[in-house]
Amino acid sequence: MPRAVSLDLSSIWLFSTCSAKELRTVRRALDEVRAPAGTVLCEEGTVGREFFFIVDGRASVKRGGRKIAGLEPGAYFGELALLDRKPRSATVVADTDMVLLTMSQRVFTALLEEVPPLGRKLLAAMSERLRAADSKVTALISH
Repeated sequence: MPRAVSLDLSSIWLFSTCSAKELRTVRRALDEVRAPAGTVLCEEGTVGREFFFIVDGRASVKRGGRKIAGLEPGAYFGELALLDRKPRSATVVADTDMVLLTMSQRVFTALLEEVPPLGRKLLAAMSERLRAADSKVTALISH
């Protein structure tokens, strides 16, 4: 499957500030995984150890057993597991047979050592995301 051509890692906030060369390095660190319909890809409350990018198929995001969102090709989840080993905030289940790209926290840590500027860029992307979340909270409070 020609994943390198169709995968746009720059659309993922975690990698949004990376150069083309850095994105190629990240892309090489991803593994392709196939999951049949019904597979629990990650479970709420368990420690996260990998990130997922959906190439093909659909999944449901559940919190407390209730569906809160659907995910389609191009979506990603579990990215915070690359940064910390905290419990997952939701369960994701494959609705259809799926093709995913994954990266483990261990591989990600090695990648940061291989491409040192990536760490600073990721901090900038995290800061941007935190500011956006803060703006949303402020907007909710003022209404």
